[in-house]
Amino acid sequence: MSAEYTTFGLAPATRTGGVLAGGAYQVHRDFLDFIVDGRPLLFRLSDLDAVSPLASDVPPAIFTAQVRGLLLEAEPPLPGGRYIIYGCPECEDLACGAVTAVIRRDGDDYVWQDFAWQTDPHADLRLNGYQGIGPFRFPGAEYRAALSALLRQGPGTPRRRVLLIGARVAVLAKLAAALRTIDIGADITPDLAGASAEELREYGAVAFGAAVPEQDRAAVRAAFTEAGADVAYVDILAPIVPVLVAQIEHALDRTPAERRRLTRLTATGEAADIEVTSPCRVRLTAYRLDRLHRTHTREVFDGVLEPGAHRVFLDTAAVKGRSCLVARASESVLVAAVAHGKPG
Repeated sequence: MSAEYTTFGLAPATRTGGVLAGGAYQVHRDFLDFIVDGRPLLFRLSDLDAVSPLASDVPPAIFTAQVRGLLLEAEPPLPGGRYIIYGCPECEDLACGAVTAVIRRDGDDYVWQDFAWQTDPHADLRLNGYQGIGPFRFPGAEYRAALSALLRQGPGTPRRRVLLIGARVAVLAKLAAALRTIDIGADITPDLAGASAEELREYGAVAFGAAVPEQDRAAVRAAFTEAGADVAYVDILAPIVPVLVAQIEHALDRTPAERRRLTRLTATGEAADIEVTSPCRVRLTAYRLDRLHRTHTREVFDGVLEPGAHRVFLDTAAVKGRSCLVARASESVLVAAVAHGKPG
């Protein structure tokens, strides 16, 4: 099959971390995704939890080696001229699985072809090839310009620190511990007394506990504005750590709306309404507090959704009382408090 010309670019992307049902943790990763014909290439893979080799947390020497590999200035890491396009977000083990492709030069152009899923050094296109993805032909000048810029600029360092403000120190301490486990820094403070502008600019989000008065919130916002820090503000929905982690992950995600898969989540005691922009696996988890403030967790949906709006009917027992829903795709997360009433 001959490859038709298409555009190539790079854009920041996030694999959201989180505390999953059962207590497992999912690590937060920031990376650069490949933008092919104006869309993230990862969106063509509906059920894949993976990151590109261009992650912000890899050592500079490894990051540079990955870029040079994509420019074909280094030997391919796998037989047959194959390069890893997406790999496991938790480790670098090929045994976990990776999306690979042959990258070759054709005149001044670069061609990506023969995409496959690999768990060992040799690809089997008949069994594990991705049908309908590629080949892609990228104009050489555009391709080299996008990747060569990274050799000058590096991966960049997203602000992944969060400031937690509230009266319930025990809840905030548990939240901070969970955030640090998934590689997000977190600090707890009652106010911003003595904080310098340089210190405030290190934060990407601020989370307010429910008991923080509006005048104190306004003072915090004013301090960040004066410091020239563009941060996201989070109003804590419920003292449930997995829900709070999901809220903060959503706040830290600065991906443009047109490049997000999950775009809307609302919920009542009867149904959840979800909207997605491309085929993807969505997991929907319900969290509720009972009268003794104990947390109850239930997975209420796990499946691949096609682009558009979807309604998932809920077991009312799973969301009775004070409850929240967390919708999670591989690279994004949404949180909604359950409003008890009939869906619109």
